[in-house]
Amino acid sequence: MIKSNSGIRKTDVINRRMFIIGAAKVIIFAGIVARLFSLQINENKKYLTLSDKNRIREWKLPPTRGNIVDYFGNIIAGNLKVYQLHIIPEQVENFNYLLLRLKNLLDLSEKKITKIKKLKSELKPWDSIIVSENLTWSQFVKINNYLYDLVGVKPVMTISRNYPFKDVYTHVLGYVSQPNEEEILANETVQERFVPGMKIGKLGLEKRLENHLIGTNAIQRYEVNAYGKRINQLEHQKGKQGSKIRLTVDTEVQKACGELLKGKAGSISVMDIYTGDIIAMYSSPSYDPNLFLFGISQDEWQLIRNNPLKPLINKTLSGLYSPGSTIKPIVALSALENNVIDTKFKVKCTGKIELYGQTFHCWKEKGHGWVSLKNAMKQSCDTYFYEVARLLGVDRLNITAEKFGLGKKVLGEYFENEKKGLFPSTKWKKNNLDRGWVLGETLITGIGQGYIQSTPLQLCMMTAQIANGGYAIKPKIVVDNNPMTLEEAKISMLGGELHGSDKKLFKNKKNIKIVQEAIFSSTNERFGTSYRSRIDDPKYQFAGKTGTAQVKRISKRERELDLELEQIPYKDRDHALYVAYGPYINPRYALSIIVEHGGSGSKAAAPIAKKLFKLIIDRHELRKKQSNFEEISI
Repeated sequence: MIKSNSGIRKTDVINRRMFIIGAAKVIIFAGIVARLFSLQINENKKYLTLSDKNRIREWKLPPTRGNIVDYFGNIIAGNLKVYQLHIIPEQVENFNYLLLRLKNLLDLSEKKITKIKKLKSELKPWDSIIVSENLTWSQFVKINNYLYDLVGVKPVMTISRNYPFKDVYTHVLGYVSQPNEEEILANETVQERFVPGMKIGKLGLEKRLENHLIGTNAIQRYEVNAYGKRINQLEHQKGKQGSKIRLTVDTEVQKACGELLKGKAGSISVMDIYTGDIIAMYSSPSYDPNLFLFGISQDEWQLIRNNPLKPLINKTLSGLYSPGSTIKPIVALSALENNVIDTKFKVKCTGKIELYGQTFHCWKEKGHGWVSLKNAMKQSCDTYFYEVARLLGVDRLNITAEKFGLGKKVLGEYFENEKKGLFPSTKWKKNNLDRGWVLGETLITGIGQGYIQSTPLQLCMMTAQIANGGYAIKPKIVVDNNPMTLEEAKISMLGGELHGSDKKLFKNKKNIKIVQEAIFSSTNERFGTSYRSRIDDPKYQFAGKTGTAQVKRISKRERELDLELEQIPYKDRDHALYVAYGPYINPRYALSIIVEHGGSGSKAAAPIAKKLFKLIIDRHELRKKQSNFEEISI
């Protein structure tokens, strides 16, 4: 009986164990089936994608930059086809022999050969080595003729930036070149689209408008092997070219500015007095930005860098100059607005005045005699404006000057290298120099000397706002999406619906008219400082004010010698300035001119304005017809 019960218990134990093992097998099998279902059905797309990522690779190509065009649609920064030469090392049978052949065919230097060898050691065998980024057509043809003997060499045609007008627009456009690490990290768009060989804007509008001009990458998809080598091209996705940007500038006027300043250091700015459009903005001397596209040579760089006329400086925006007598219209306007003087106010000029033991000279040694506002402006009498400035005070003059744009950036939103200049005040001197203002400083400020510093573009804007009747304008160099008509611009200035009455810069309209007439006399009446540069034809007739800015204090000895310009060392000669607007009867354009170390404004700067105004006004009708020209702009 005992043996029977023992056998039953053993059978139960075995059955229980078999059940547990069977259940475990079922659970494990179900788990495996569930996991397989999850991998192959639920997560099919995920692992298919991972598989494709191992098998398929994408290569981004450099994006094509958008064109920049002038007001008339002429391309001033575009793209052209360039010919490059690549080597694919894994296809080369004898690398040293190949380099020897290329050296003879392309006249490569030893330094270049060493660089190619170094690149070969750093790259994978199937990666391309760029031997030349810019082959000439004759070199490209020569390479193609000898391809049978150049195994592993690949001639390539691609796109590169091009500046067809060379040095004409350099200080407006800037240039493009390969970015450094800091520049890539500073711009998210560049960071996202960067590929080796891509170039970005380094200066000017090329840099400021980078995100609009950059374009999108073209994408090539290749099937690769386990080592990442390209086996087969699967797809080519075309990129989108960057936006086309239309500027307000006129190439013909811009080129004329360059010709008129040839061989000189200086600047010319031209502006529409109602819309604020920049018609021309030229800084001289300039340089060819195409030199920077494929890496400028050391010799060319040193020539530009060491040029004593400083072509790297944008004198229009970054050059700071004493405005000299071109400031006198603002001094006169401020005095009229503050009821310090009127048209009957007169001063006797004897050639100098004494103040606390210090002598302040007029440019005319024997003086001008009794002069009123009009005659003082016409003959640019310093003594008259010394007295006006003394009565007015620098702080009231500062308020008027800043209203008309002095001491403020004009195109700061477009150019990061623009300087704001300085129009001093008693508070400014105390805060910055920790010294009190003295009366003698007020006198020299009244003739545009002393602490005052302005850019040529500020002087152009100042003149434009006097010319349009004393209304504020917003200068621009990129065409608006919805540019205002002349009528809309005038409505805006007169306090209409567009912007409101904050556009008015004067208290009494009559005072603006008085100053305009005084400026007109300076150019168009006898004894005017720019009378020789006048144009009698009403179609081209303009009003302007000369300026001569000292670059160093004139000693008593030098004053007595009264040397001719040619006898004075170049760096000691005065800067020559001129501001003007025209046509006088129905004004539309203002300009400013500065010729560094040019001597007097009447001899060096005003004659340039005479030549330029004819071209500007002749092109006005063409500009009107082009005002409805539609382009993509920001």
